[in-house]
Amino acid sequence: MDINLLSKSYIVRRLGRSDIDRIYNLSCKNEIFYQYHPPFVTKKSILEDMEALPPKKSLEDKYYIGFFQNDFLVAIMDLILGYPTKEIAYIGLFMMDTKYQGKEIGSMIITQTADYLKVLNYKKIRIGVDKGNPQSYAFWIKNKFDVIREDEYKIMELEL
Repeated sequence: MDINLLSKSYIVRRLGRSDIDRIYNLSCKNEIFYQYHPPFVTKKSILEDMEALPPKKSLEDKYYIGFFQNDFLVAIMDLILGYPTKEIAYIGLFMMDTKYQGKEIGSMIITQTADYLKVLNYKKIRIGVDKGNPQSYAFWIKNKFDVIREDEYKIMELEL
């Protein structure tokens, strides 16, 4: 996968240890997310998320990426290809800098990401949304994701 093709509007690159402060600063502003998904973010938890994998997946399948405008981190995404089945791409985390929220930028990023994943022959994008989080749920519904089941999370999918 060429991550540069995930967005036509932003520079996309893998995030690493040198980006921890930027990721932390972006994440800390998203207080609503952490009300429904405790504990509150730490630099240690970011490092753990960068390496966290679902069963039977490797780091080759994982893209912990940032969307940048010049040198400013606009959004982060944890994308796992081929999970839970080979035709599904899983977004484990998508978070925008609060300055960019409510301006359709997040929706544009998701649309462009979905368009590229479709070119790569993925059939669906799946996410898990924290139950009760009105902001996250509204965002994903607006972006045409449907609830397919509820367990610990609301599991939602977008057909590509």
